[in-house]
Amino acid sequence: MGRGRFDVLVLGAAILAGLLKVGGAAWAQSPTPSPVSDDAVNRVAKKLYCPVCENVPLDACDTPACVQWKEEIRAMLGEGRSEPEILAFFASRYGMRVLAVPPPRGIELGVWLIPAVGLPAAALWLALRLARWRRGTPAPETAAEVLPDEAAQALDRWARENW
Repeated sequence: MGRGRFDVLVLGAAILAGLLKVGGAAWAQSPTPSPVSDDAVNRVAKKLYCPVCENVPLDACDTPACVQWKEEIRAMLGEGRSEPEILAFFASRYGMRVLAVPPPRGIELGVWLIPAVGLPAAALWLALRLARWRRGTPAPETAAEVLPDEAAQALDRWARENW
């Protein structure tokens, strides 16, 4: 098990322990309705990845860590924070890997530029190849047009001997 995965497991266990401790106290009290809807929380959660599972959006995951993150998002939305502020908070705390869509700056700029430059370049290359293929390349009439003099002479000599 890699060091990064171990750290994530330890973080998940700590979060689970905290949830159980806080959750027990919350069950004893009467629940208060949250002013932030689940839809609002999921709009932000769709733009984050689960810290435990690989390549799973936060809104589709029910691990204890994701439940805690969704509650953090709900609290931040309740405080009046905007979606970009919440995403920036999670990115600064856990790194850019938690963002579903990396921002177009720094090394992440390549994620945006490679398709934008690569696809038109590939289309141009393909168009040029198809045009050359349609036009056709005339076949050389003799070996002398293609090969250097010595090679052409050797080929002609071989052809006379073997044919």
